[in-house]
Amino acid sequence: MPRMQDSLYRSRGFVMIAGTDEAGRGPWAGPVYAAAVILPERVRLPGLDDSKKINEATREKLFPLIQEQAIAWCIASASVEEIDTLNIREASFLAMKRSLEGLGHIPDLVLSDGFKIPNYHLPNEGVVKGDGKLCCIAAASILAKVARDRYMHEQHELYPAYNFAKHKGYGTPEHQEALRKHGICEIHRKSFAPIKLLNVQ
Repeated sequence: MPRMQDSLYRSRGFVMIAGTDEAGRGPWAGPVYAAAVILPERVRLPGLDDSKKINEATREKLFPLIQEQAIAWCIASASVEEIDTLNIREASFLAMKRSLEGLGHIPDLVLSDGFKIPNYHLPNEGVVKGDGKLCCIAAASILAKVARDRYMHEQHELYPAYNFAKHKGYGTPEHQEALRKHGICEIHRKSFAPIKLLNVQ
């Protein structure tokens, strides 16, 4: 586990620190997921890091450990319809807010990866590359990533022609070819420029 900096915030007097992060801003299909996590001061989460820096097996191993050791955690999402209506940035913040509201605890500080959450009623800060700096954000990034990947595996069973289990909705050449052959399905983000440019609507 890299050297995390949660203690810097605890030294400022914060106790119930919630980390939040999203997964799935870039894909062309599927909801955007977010998670919020409040961790105790001492945790044993070997291998904890930004979800993008660790492999699937490690993420799957950490997923239940985070849930077991967290003071509180919640996973939420914003739908494809909400992404198309609001835009992906606003939908990501919506998913984060939902995850925070589902914690069952009121944090005294919210730390999010990258950007401060706009128009949110609790004190919050954005931390650049926070998923690699803070345990609470790293844990949230893993919960969100694993939950979304599992959802995309389920969608693969419904729409096998797109092979969502492999690329998770990202715009890979394989995904592009499937779109040309089969058009879009219900979980594609119709507002995304690449979908429009492929002229498959």
